[in-house]
Parts: sequence; C-alpha cells; structure tokens
Amino acid sequence: MRKYLKFLKNKYFKFVLWTVVFILFVIWIGNWWLLLGVLVIYDYYISKKVNWTFWKKRDLKEKSKLIEWIDALVFAVIAATIIRMFFIEAYMIPTSSLEKSLLVGDYLFVSKTSYGPRIPNTPLAIPFTHTFQGKKFKPYSDLIKLPYKRLAGLGEIKRNDIVVFNFPVGDTVALERSAESYYKIVRNQAEFLKENDLKMKRKMQDEDFYLNQARKQVRENYTIVDHPVDKKDNYVKRCVAIAGDELQIKEGVVYINGEKGKEFKGVQYNYHIEMKAGKSLNKKTLFNLGISADDYSTSGQITSYRRLPGYVLPLTKDFVKKISKFKSVEAVNIILDNPGEINLDIFPHDKRYKWNNDNFGPLYIPQKGKTIEIDTSNISKYKRIIDVYEDNDFAIKDGKIFINGKEAKKYTFKMDYYFMMGDNRGNSADSRFWGFVPEDHVVGKPVFVWLSLDKDKSLFNGKIRWSRLLKVVDGDL
Repeated sequence: MRKYLKFLKNKYFKFVLWTVVFILFVIWIGNWWLLLGVLVIYDYYISKKVNWTFWKKRDLKEKSKLIEWIDALVFAVIAATIIRMFFIEAYMIPTSSLEKSLLVGDYLFVSKTSYGPRIPNTPLAIPFTHTFQGKKFKPYSDLIKLPYKRLAGLGEIKRNDIVVFNFPVGDTVALERSAESYYKIVRNQAEFLKENDLKMKRKMQDEDFYLNQARKQVRENYTIVDHPVDKKDNYVKRCVAIAGDELQIKEGVVYINGEKGKEFKGVQYNYHIEMKAGKSLNKKTLFNLGISADDYSTSGQITSYRRLPGYVLPLTKDFVKKISKFKSVEAVNIILDNPGEINLDIFPHDKRYKWNNDNFGPLYIPQKGKTIEIDTSNISKYKRIIDVYEDNDFAIKDGKIFINGKEAKKYTFKMDYYFMMGDNRGNSADSRFWGFVPEDHVVGKPVFVWLSLDKDKSLFNGKIRWSRLLKVVDGDL
C-alpha cells in the first residue's frame, strides 16, 4: 500500500497524468496553441524554474494555516471556474414564465455539455460575477474578445427541450430601468414623439427619424451599458421551434410546420373566472391548488384593466376542471387576443404584421446555410439577425437593402436560430416579444432540480418543496 501511495506522489507520474488530461482537454477545445501549456506542467512538476505558487516558498515542509487557506481558496476558485465554464452551472428560476413546469424558487443544475460549452467571449473576468455591472464598474475586461466557438457536446437542441440561454436583446441595458428591454424603452419613446407631432400638427417624419431621436433621448436620460453575449442575463424557456421550422400560433395553439405542436401538462393560459352573485374565491383554497400569491394579487389588476368581474388567473387544464366544479363559480373562460388585433410589443414590432400574443406568424426560423429572399416587406423579421447577431453593416436606402455596402436581395444565414416560449403562455416575455434566439446565445440544458423553495410559505410551513428535490428536468415536464 505504501509503495502504491509513494508511486502516486511521484513527480513523473503526476506530470504524465496531468499532461494526458490536459492534452485531452486541448483536443476537446481544438486550439493546438494551448499545447504550450504542457511546458508549464513540465516546469511545475519536473524542472521547477518558475514558482507558480508565488504566495508561498517552494517545497515547504510545514505550511501555516494562512498558506493552507490560500491553497484551498485558489484551488476552489480555479476548479469552480472550470466546472462552471465547461461542465455544469447552478441557476435559479426567478419568474413564473415556465409555471407549472418549472416553479419560481426552483434551483437547477444546468449542463453545459448537453449542447456543448462555449468558449467565453470575454475570458478576462472576475469569477462568479456573471451579470454584475455598475455605472463605473464592470467585472470583465475587453482586452481579449474571442469569437463564438462551441465545443463538442452530447447532443443538439430538440423541439420542446427546456433551454437556458442569454437574453438576446440584453446587449444594451438602461441601468435605471434594467428590468425593461432597452429596445422597448426606445420604441415607446419613439411612439410618444410620433404621437406628440401628430397632436401638435407638425410635419410627420418616417419611422427611422423617430427611432433615432428616441435613442438619443434615452441615452441622454439613462445610464446605458453594453454587454457581450456571455455577460447577458440568463433566461430559461421551452424551445418550441428549431432552425428550419415554420412556426405559427392560432388562438393560443402552437403549430410547427403546419402540425399542432405538443401540449404539456404544465402549460397555462389566462382564464376569466366569473363568480355567482355575492360569491368569491377562497384565497387559501387557491394557494392549496398551487396558485401563487403573486398571481392572486395580479388578478385584481388584470380584472380592473380588462373590466372583467371576478378573477383572472393563469391555469392549467387540470386546474380549470377543478375550479369549474366550485359551487361559487359561474363560468371559467379562456382569455385570448383576437385574430387580426395588432400588438406592437410583439415581434417584429411592425404594423404590417397584425400579430399578437395568441395569433402569431407564420414565421420561418432561420437555419445555418439557408438562403432567403429579402425585401422591405419582410426585412423587419430578419434585420436584427443580419445587423447585430451576424455582425453585418446593414442599411435601407431609397427602399433598397444594403448589406456591407452592397445591395442585397438575398441573405444566407451564418447560424441556427430557435424560438423559445414560456409554458405560462399569458405571462411570459419570450420569443413572441423579442424574436429569435441565436445558437451562440445557448448556455445549456437544465438537468435536475437540487432545491426548491416556495417564497409564499415560511420555513416551518412548507417552504421547502420536498417533492421537487432531485426532480429530473426533461422536455416532458
């Protein structure tokens, strides 16, 4: 046994072991320049010309408590950074957009290897400060910016997978209104300027004029910061359509390539619950059914806005059946936007497309290498892809489209794209509002729930959802 332990401590064994591990890692990454790291491993274990652990003297026989703590801290930070970057990362569900499939307060482990980990765009960063950025401080450096590269993974995104990704329109943020999309703030300001000119009977300008004026005013009034792709906020949604699909939503039902999409047990829609005269719903009964305090409190705001007596709540089909049997309930009816009603908050934010939350498309989901015809009638759907995600110089002049200075009537996509939706269909900010998710924004796939906390309950009254611990996350949730 002693000979075995002595062999494991042998410097040549350690050198060979870590060299093999490192070479396999380099093969995975595919950057052969990293093989120079073998020289570092050789020096660390064999030649010892450089003291790589500079905080202590080399070959110390007895370590002080401080040195032991520093050793442990350095090892923990390096190990955790590598694990988070390439293998697995913890994530918490902050909003109800996937209820009742994933709940607010679910803590997940997200696998980076499921679809392949990305090489960070900004590798020089303070560990564990993913999206923290203030007015004068950012936790990463722009000195090194790497292009998009994804390592080999265990598979590809499939329809109905639950996916964690970087928020596509989170590249620009107004810090004072960080909960809102910068682009929505600009659109609303442009609409305000346009309505003001109309009210004052001034000469009306084109859309680009108002958008440019709105951008200028927003940048003057707010602190604007820009985020690289890997520093945008993380979102989690269900991938309802993959690259090459045609998606359409008709009266709340998703259709993929002309066929009705798969429905899941946890999918919710907003329903109007009409009560019998003098009756009301018992709050405790609703909570026992799984209706959150936020949904209950929001119900009053929605009913007031829509001028509907009773309640408006997000419900699954099972909950609808249960509530419909309450003696105090007169009727339970689904709330859907009418076909033809236009909602300019809905992608592509173009009046020519009379789309809304429940009636959307048809929309082609771009596929890498696929060429489509483009003109001013359809360019609003793909402008951000061409201009931002695929980094081209884009312009429209005299009704003609120019890409990188040349007139273009066709465009070939450089990446695959996806369409993400929340299962809480009436209360989810998703691809219906901000469009496609590029492949370089995909972070990983949730694999299981390691902890689940109910924010509406106390520690000794059901705070921990024991039934959800170690629950596997898959597309059939």
